[in-house]
Amino acid sequence: MSRWTTIDCTGTPHCRHENGFAAYKGKLYLFGGRRIQPVDIFDPKTNRWTSASAPPMEIHHFQPVVIGTEIWLLGTMTGEFPRETPLETVFVYEPETDTWREGPPIPEARRRGAAGCVHHSDGWIYIVGGIVDGHHSGTQAWFDRLHPATGEWQILPDAPNKRDHAPCAILGDKLYFFSGRETGRHNGADYNALFSATIGDVDVYDFSSGQWSVHDAALPIETAAGGAGVINEKIHYVGGEAGRMEAFTEMQVFDAATDKWTIGPALNRARHGTNCCVHDGKLWIAAGSGARGGAPELTSIECLEIE
Repeated sequence: MSRWTTIDCTGTPHCRHENGFAAYKGKLYLFGGRRIQPVDIFDPKTNRWTSASAPPMEIHHFQPVVIGTEIWLLGTMTGEFPRETPLETVFVYEPETDTWREGPPIPEARRRGAAGCVHHSDGWIYIVGGIVDGHHSGTQAWFDRLHPATGEWQILPDAPNKRDHAPCAILGDKLYFFSGRETGRHNGADYNALFSATIGDVDVYDFSSGQWSVHDAALPIETAAGGAGVINEKIHYVGGEAGRMEAFTEMQVFDAATDKWTIGPALNRARHGTNCCVHDGKLWIAAGSGARGGAPELTSIECLEIE
């Protein structure tokens, strides 16, 4: 049976959570998170970490997408808990030159962070959900798309559920928006309550019909801020946080062929606030936080070879 392996590494990445993690040309890039952090690069061939340039400002709460030779960040926030601010523009990192730049502007009325983000084969970047006022208020069901070549922004029909701290993924010609929570439900009244506002519904957008629906199969274990990756037409959703103090180790797997969720191998280290990425047929996860909120910040990396 498949199981997660904690990698024995040369070097150590910077402690971080609410960060991005992406695979590009055989290497894994860990970037962003609370505070201004250098990019940390993991080479799976040598199991070695090295560091690169830091972004020009603090960036966190995003699901990165690879566009050609660049990594694009939409649905990104900056600033400190609980009133973090959505960025006004897309941020772009270029791995081959180790440089950062600002991308297209984001319409003021559609700015938010902690949103799901994915690149479709039609060339558009799709962004869904998110929250407009940090962890204070304003969770949204917004659905938009951005064309990276032209900077064109289009508003699409809202998802069925408002949610933030949630990834999205594409299987076939459908977008799945799952996990997460409605952080803004408490409207600043009780910041501890936000961790329990998780959502089990799985929202599905059909690109062919242009319609949203709620899937019959809900997420078995409701968490927010986990990592997700697609391998073999299956969504793998890992870790997350909810009402308890400990983060989660569980992996939940959605199979498009059976239209069902199952429970897969558990992580070795509970974590949330980071992404997964796919490389060499394996699922990888690194950094994040081991408990609800921001501490302890982790530096370990795990991988799962899918059987």
